[in-house]
Amino acid sequence: MQFGLGLRPQHYVEILDGPAVQGQGRVDWFEAISENYMGQNHVGGGGKPLHYVERIRAEYPLVLHGVSLSIGATDPLNIDYLDALKALADRLQPMWLSDHLCWTGAHGRNMHDLLPLPYTEEALAHVAARVDRVQEHLGRALVLENVSSYVEFVHSTRSEWEFIAELSRRTGCGLLLDVNNIYVSAFNHGFEAQDFLAGIPVDRVRQIHLAGHSNMGTHIIDTHDAPVADPVWRLYADALRRFGPVPTMIERDDNFPPFAELVAELDIARGLARNTLGTRAAAGAGWSSSKRNSRNFSKAARRQFATG
Repeated sequence: MQFGLGLRPQHYVEILDGPAVQGQGRVDWFEAISENYMGQNHVGGGGKPLHYVERIRAEYPLVLHGVSLSIGATDPLNIDYLDALKALADRLQPMWLSDHLCWTGAHGRNMHDLLPLPYTEEALAHVAARVDRVQEHLGRALVLENVSSYVEFVHSTRSEWEFIAELSRRTGCGLLLDVNNIYVSAFNHGFEAQDFLAGIPVDRVRQIHLAGHSNMGTHIIDTHDAPVADPVWRLYADALRRFGPVPTMIERDDNFPPFAELVAELDIARGLARNTLGTRAAAGAGWSSSKRNSRNFSKAARRQFATG
């Protein structure tokens, strides 16, 4: 089983200067924010960040995680963005590409937030068609993440987990299960986190996120600026029991501690997996080859992916 961290500029030099630690305290892989390394018309613009991520990619497995795909929006898909993302993926050969099941703006305006969808049949058909087009354009299967939310649509006709499961079935996309986001949304909306876990198909989950949040008493804000909270650790153990040894990483986006502290927190996840799964924690530890993950994602390949 593999354990990773979100790749952040604050840690580039330390990652490259320090040799990988064997056994306890190691980092097996990194997740890089796609937009930080894309072409000049997008955030990041390549340059020095791209120089660093290429050096780190030479030493570690890498996945790309986007925040601007806006797969649930009603605006047309941004082909320039998709071209830049495809070029970056072809250059870095990540294990997979992920983004969020959400929308980020409308009428050409990016609100820089991950906004929830109405869980209706109309929305499902709309998003499924867009996922199909994106996967065909990129030549890769997408991995989509459940977001944390603070409002719900009164017109929703199904639960979030039912929507996610059906979207994955229709399109063959993989799922990034954010355990912290499940906990945050369950608290904010009053549903049972266990129902969410039970509703997600086991064979679709490719990755797990863990992160910290801010509990305001009446609601929780997904801030990624603190260590993983105890209730999220407990929910992670439940997720492990259901989904098995899924690659897991910790996100931190503010109030950065020393890199060694993040590695130590990651080792909590490793120990929890070992205690929860026993010998199963070592299963599925190897990565598929980059070439296989970047195969041409034709309709035939998508059907094969969808049927597992």
